[in-house]
Parts: sequence; structure tokens; C-alpha cells
Amino acid sequence: MSTTSHARARRRDRRVYLRSHPVLFGLLAATRGRPVRRLGRTLLVHGPEAYREALTRLPLDRTAAGTTGAAARTALRDGGGGAGAGGVHGGVLFDQEGGGHRADRRDLAGSLGSAGVEDLRSLWRPLLVRRLAPLDRGGEVDLVDLARELSGSVVCALLGSGADPRAVAGAAAEAAAASVRSHLPGPRRPRAEAAAARAADRLRLLLGPAGAALPAMVAVAAVNTTVAALPRAVAWCADAGLWQQAADEALRPVLADELLRVTAASPLLPRVAAADGAVGGCPVRGGDRLLLVARHAAGAHRRDPDPLRPAGPAVDRLVFGVGPHACPGARLARAQLADVLGALAPYRPVVTRARVDRGAALPGWRVLTVRAGARGAGA
Repeated sequence: MSTTSHARARRRDRRVYLRSHPVLFGLLAATRGRPVRRLGRTLLVHGPEAYREALTRLPLDRTAAGTTGAAARTALRDGGGGAGAGGVHGGVLFDQEGGGHRADRRDLAGSLGSAGVEDLRSLWRPLLVRRLAPLDRGGEVDLVDLARELSGSVVCALLGSGADPRAVAGAAAEAAAASVRSHLPGPRRPRAEAAAARAADRLRLLLGPAGAALPAMVAVAAVNTTVAALPRAVAWCADAGLWQQAADEALRPVLADELLRVTAASPLLPRVAAADGAVGGCPVRGGDRLLLVARHAAGAHRRDPDPLRPAGPAVDRLVFGVGPHACPGARLARAQLADVLGALAPYRPVVTRARVDRGAALPGWRVLTVRAGARGAGA
């Protein structure tokens, strides 16, 4: 690998931010020189220690407008109104507090532990063989479409649903995108909220008996993070010439961690303080908005992925949150990417087409096609 190769990879990956939310990510880039910046009642949190402090020591309002929890409730509100108008039975994990939050996280983490992930691997490995077969014949593969089928298949297996994986992935992506649009700053958007409700209804109808609020939230989170993360990581690997490391069984898991760190599928965590406190030495008042910049906390903007000199778990896993707010699907994400890299490595793929998805809930590609490289063709 070379500095030039990483620069090419970084330029391509930067497009997913600048073409989807240019003003927001331009602001974040301009303010990252300090661990914490205050702009009125909003704190931009960039530094790793301040980021950890915000997630582990500061009380957070998980249902405030503009937060992940509020968007989740909008996306998966109970259409029947059984928990109050537009309410959700039992919460959707991102909006929960206390014992209920811990119990649901324990249940989910149990199904995504080492044994559970190994069971899921027996599902996605044959899928990878089938979907990558065109590379043997000189054809192309759209990794975004592959990620949709992979994530939809995993969700259906986790929830015991017999739904079509592609349909579930499409509905989960639309539910997330519509709910995010309905919570953007500015005047209320009645049409956006109605679109979010329709997308949520479609997802829950597809999942059938498994379509309660919490399982549906699992579907939304798993699909959107997978579809955002896998194609971006593969594109970086291809542009930076990291296929030799991807082919090495010892280095591959470390490379997966490093690629997830620099691509940061959920680069920004919007939160609201529930009480007074401090973050990074900056006073915080209850009701203040916090934009926790995961990609900056993990050093994605300044440190290229290097499996020989990795950042280490204390840094690379910041993109999955911290403490009680850590993502229970982190093990699954790392295993999926490692297996995708291992399946692609013999082909030494190159990117032939990349188009940003401007409407997605998370920064990512709408299309990312690859073909076998010169050394991989016919391998």
C-alpha cells in the first residue's frame, strides 16, 4: 500500500459525506480542531475522551426530537395507537432507559454473541459464493445490492421471518430514510412524517408476526449499517490496494476493524442532554443538543487503516459507541466484513462504478460495482 493509494481511497470515500450532507459535514470538518465546540445550544463533540464522557457520564434524553431514539419511534410507531397516539409498545431500544433498555440489549447481544454469529456465517458464506460467481466470468457485481440481500437474509434469520430478504432490506432502508427526513431541523414536514409511517407499516407487514417494534428496529439498524458499511469498506480496500492483507487469515480481522473505523457507518450520533453536566471540560445544560462525531473520535479523518499498526480496540470500536450505548451488533459487523473481504480477496477487485445515495439515512453508495482485477481474473 502507499500514501497515494490511501489518498485515492479517502477522496472517493469523502464523496459519500459531501454529496449527501455537504453543509453539515463541512461544518464538522471545520470545527474538529477542538475536542468540543459550542454553537449556541449545540455542542460538537470530536475528541475521543469527550465522546466517551458524553456516552457514559452525561444523562441523555433518549426521546428528544432530533435524536436517534426519536427517529426510531417515528419510524416504528404503533399504527394501532395501542401505546398512545403514534406510540410504540415497549420502546425500540434506542429510546429506552434503565432496566428495560438493559434487558433488551442483553437479549439482543445474546443472539449476536460468538455462537450466534457462527450460526449466521453458515447462512451468508454460501450467499457470498453465489453472488460473487460473476467475477469468475469477467462480470461485475454491485456490492450495494449484495449488502442488501446479505443484511436482509441475516435479519430474517434473526427474527425467524419467512419474508423475502430483499424486500425486507428495501423496506428497512426506506423506513430509516423517511424517519431521518422527518426529524431534520426546520419547520415540521407533515409529508415526511406520513412517509415514515407508511414505510414503517410496510416493514412490519413484511416481517409478519416478527414485526413488533423492537424486532423491526433490529431490522432497520442491521440493514442500514450493513448497506452503508460493506460497500464503502470494500471500495477503500480496492482503491488502497489492500487485497494482500485481506487474503491473510491472520490480518483479515484486523483489517476489517480498521476499515470499519475509517469508514464509520454511523459517523454522527445526535443526542440531547437530560440534565446539567460537563463534556470535555465544557459545561452542558439540560436540553443542550450534542452532535457526537464518531468518525473524528476514532481518528478516521487523520489515520489511514493499517492492519500492521492498528489503532486498537480502545479507538477503533468507538464507531460502535461506548459502554451502555455500545452497538450490540459490533461482533456481527466485524465478522460480516471479514468474510466479505476474504471472499473477494482472490479476485483483487477494482471499482468500476460508484454513485452516492443522497437520500439514505446513513452516508453510503447507491451503486458500487466491482470486477476482478488483472491478477484476480480467472483465479
